[in-house]
Amino acid sequence: MTRILYRPPAGTLRTDLTSADLAVPLKEPAGLLWVDLSGEPSDEFRSLLLDTFGFHPLAVDDALEETHVPKLDDWVEYLYLVLHAVVFDAQGHAPRTDGPIDTLELDIFLGQNYLVTYHAQPIAAVDRVWSSCQRDERHLKRGAAYLLYKLADELVADYMPAVEQMDDAIDLIEDEIFDNPAPTVLERTFAFKRALLHLRRIIMPQREVLNKLARDDYAVIAAEHRIFFRDVYDHLVRLYDITESMRDLVGGVLDTYLSVVNNRMNEIMKTLTIITTLFMPLAFLTGFFGMNFFQPVTPLGIWTGLPAFLLTLGVMALVPVGMFLWMRRRAWM
Repeated sequence: MTRILYRPPAGTLRTDLTSADLAVPLKEPAGLLWVDLSGEPSDEFRSLLLDTFGFHPLAVDDALEETHVPKLDDWVEYLYLVLHAVVFDAQGHAPRTDGPIDTLELDIFLGQNYLVTYHAQPIAAVDRVWSSCQRDERHLKRGAAYLLYKLADELVADYMPAVEQMDDAIDLIEDEIFDNPAPTVLERTFAFKRALLHLRRIIMPQREVLNKLARDDYAVIAAEHRIFFRDVYDHLVRLYDITESMRDLVGGVLDTYLSVVNNRMNEIMKTLTIITTLFMPLAFLTGFFGMNFFQPVTPLGIWTGLPAFLLTLGVMALVPVGMFLWMRRRAWM
């Protein structure tokens, strides 16, 4: 799907343009054009980027065919950027992964008077900025670089709720560990650990991209716009520190799980050992008196009478009780 937003130097905002009408807006330096491409790559997208905008084929291939971590390429007349949005699902069913978190790539071309965005999946932050520009044209009057800042700010703004939800989910896992340390809890813990590693691999290069936008000189970014990118950079620095703390928290959760499981195993082994120890004398007595003598040389009739039977039962009842009291006195229980 292709949607076009154009603010001419004078007049009202236009949303009725088609791909064939872009030649005139591109030649108007005082206007601002935003073309948003979404969905699977197509020949129409490639033709638009190569022929209409004149982007380098390598940059177009990067945008349409390849997946990248956040990066920035300076092509002098325009910038090619890759930023990532975040999607969080506490149930562990993100759109394209089996974990609780996923990131969606947003490819951006920034020129003096235009912004071109491409994303294969819908991105909520892009839709919010698009709707905001339609409601209030002041976002477009400040230029393409400021529009890029609004996009980056909205993308990063979605990171904090996702991180906070992950923090709450980890707290719930900690509670479950003490109540019921089932293997499913361990699986969820490892899923969150992988998610945090993935998030760290995205935030770190994205932080460097915003740092470059805030500090380096680019022909398509005016000096007064750099301070806006510095603000987004500060947000990413804070997010990176939070994710590092959460990684340590997940490591502590894993240690707690192993400790709880080991303690429960020790209690089980302790109980089984006590039972075995209590019945060891009984096994000895029954084993000894249950032996078969092939040719006894001594009359043993007294051992088969009622008094012997009652005495044996009494001994068998008192021995476990005595051993139990003895182990309690030794503080083994």
